[in-house]
Amino acid sequence: MAQTTWRMKGQVLIACNCDYGCPCNVNGRPTRGDCEGGWTWQIEQGVYGDTKLDGLWAGLYADWPKAIHEGDGVAVYLIDERATEAERSALRTLLEGDAGGPWAIFRKTLSELHGPRYARFDTDDSGPLARVWVDGMVDLATEFIRNPVTKETVHPRIVMPEGLIVKEAALLGSSRFVVTHDQVHYDHSGKYAAAGYFQYVGP
Repeated sequence: MAQTTWRMKGQVLIACNCDYGCPCNVNGRPTRGDCEGGWTWQIEQGVYGDTKLDGLWAGLYADWPKAIHEGDGVAVYLIDERATEAERSALRTLLEGDAGGPWAIFRKTLSELHGPRYARFDTDDSGPLARVWVDGMVDLATEFIRNPVTKETVHPRIVMPEGLIVKEAALLGSSRFVVTHDQVHYDHSGKYAAAGYFQYVGP
């Protein structure tokens, strides 16, 4: 039986408990030995089979006791409450790892995946960097990194041709990154963040 084809593109915000730059990006160990972080996707254009996903949001927030690839993680996924039943079904299939893409790889590293929770995603994009709130469960605000001596803003980027989530991203800091879901909760404000353009196809 043929699998449903899909594609999507848009912007993703990333944050975790690592120091600026996150060594995991270059196959290093997490800064503190474990990985607690999340991804918030804004789908600018997307389609799953015949179901359009334009303009919707989704998020995955996780806690791994060691590096991601070592497994035994616990995660929760959130889906934009504005999604129709068909759109919710499509996003559930994707976020649960049943249709390929980065979520299928993440799913292999998780011992528990909780969700979906249908939530309201709010954003403030009035400044140069967006801030996202998700129904009292996620609060993520990014900021530019500053030179510790001159205090001038710096603008590092990373290019990852083999990147799972993004191929290129702006490296940032999180002025606030708080997750308060029942199964996943932490505060890693002042740590690593990144923003980039994603484009996925599947299965």
